[in-house]
Amino acid sequence: MVQDLYILMITAAVVSIVFKLLKQPVVLGYIVAGVLIGPHLFGKTLVNPDNVKQWGDIGVLFVLFCIGLEFRLKNLISSGKVAAMGSLTIIAGMMLLGYAVGKDANFDMVNALFLAGMLCMSSTTIVMKAVDEAGLSKERFVKGATSILIVEDVVAVVLMVLLSSIAIRHQFEGAELASKVVDLAITLAAWFVCGILVIPTLIRLLKKHLNDETLIILALGLCLGMVLTAEEAGFSSALGAFVMGSILAETVESHRIEKLMTPLKNVFAAIFFISVGMLIDPSSLSEYWLSIIYVSLVIIIGMILFGTLGCWWGGQTLRDSMLTSFSFVQIGEFSFIIASLGTSLGVLDPMIYPIIVASSVATTFLTPYIMKVAVPCYTFLYNHASESLRAKIDQREWQVAEAEAKAANSSGDTNSLAEKVRHAVRHTFITKHLVNLFIKNMSAHDEEHAS
Repeated sequence: MVQDLYILMITAAVVSIVFKLLKQPVVLGYIVAGVLIGPHLFGKTLVNPDNVKQWGDIGVLFVLFCIGLEFRLKNLISSGKVAAMGSLTIIAGMMLLGYAVGKDANFDMVNALFLAGMLCMSSTTIVMKAVDEAGLSKERFVKGATSILIVEDVVAVVLMVLLSSIAIRHQFEGAELASKVVDLAITLAAWFVCGILVIPTLIRLLKKHLNDETLIILALGLCLGMVLTAEEAGFSSALGAFVMGSILAETVESHRIEKLMTPLKNVFAAIFFISVGMLIDPSSLSEYWLSIIYVSLVIIIGMILFGTLGCWWGGQTLRDSMLTSFSFVQIGEFSFIIASLGTSLGVLDPMIYPIIVASSVATTFLTPYIMKVAVPCYTFLYNHASESLRAKIDQREWQVAEAEAKAANSSGDTNSLAEKVRHAVRHTFITKHLVNLFIKNMSAHDEEHAS
């Protein structure tokens, strides 16, 4: 096991350094490292695949836990319309497009649905990395783009639960699906109540006793406990990890936990991407090269189209909408997770996995270059637009600028949503007792007066 870990880490380090020198995302380096040590390139694997799979599964949990830590209800609510319309348009449009591609390839319903699920999610990690490396992290569109990615991550977790249910029974039952959604809604409601009222208060009370070592142990213990709870309730372990991350995101120590978790997440996430690369057979890439190009074009064109429309409908300016959509032109970690889910359940057609991974590699490689043409494309579209369309674009710019000015003037209220809810609950509780006490005193006064 130690030898396996040594080979994984050394190979990943060397390849990732090469990719950094080439100014490419290190995620691609991890996948290439998996191909190098996998069983397909040299005829035998250099590591035990079972060990790598177990570590990769842990990596998925840590990735989702850290995504949950970045889930801020306050930030999501502040850009709610963009997040809702943008994510809904992208997910619905890309799923319909993906399902159509699957049916065109003569896949059955289950495989077509899995393919649709893989194509509808952009990579949070890759988008944020590309935005940062392009020097756009301070741009106005980033807040809305981040909110859309958060909603996509939440939907992806729900989608994994629903796809698992469909895959096991090989049919789409409306009543059962509705029951699953209701069960999930109740579970998430319980998470919200627990997260707002219990754990943040507990962390605050224990804050002075929590050094870095104790805090990370407590956070991991809570994460794994929620993972087991989710599995016992019939949901995926990924949902449990995400839920606990979201709970801890509302605590006073959220940023500290996130900082402490980052190295651990990076190590196990790297192993997960290596495990993905180990499943790639290079010979299959030459066999499916036409399908890979086709799927990559579907991803790029679909994301640009649906992303621009969704963000525009959500209230963003056309420039911000295009910057957002041009940064979403890839699929990433959740596509791999859904593909791994389908493989583990034994329902995924063997040809889908290499096509999806290769398409992800291709679109990830192209993302920085596609982002660079977003503003020129916007300028070209604006200059060649009709007078009426140009007037709408200018009007939207003015509306967004005015809304930003109002938000800046009313930014004095800095209390978190969690604190507001806890305050409301405490206030209601105290008010109730004050009213009861007042009624009791009045009753006693009336009795005394009557006597």
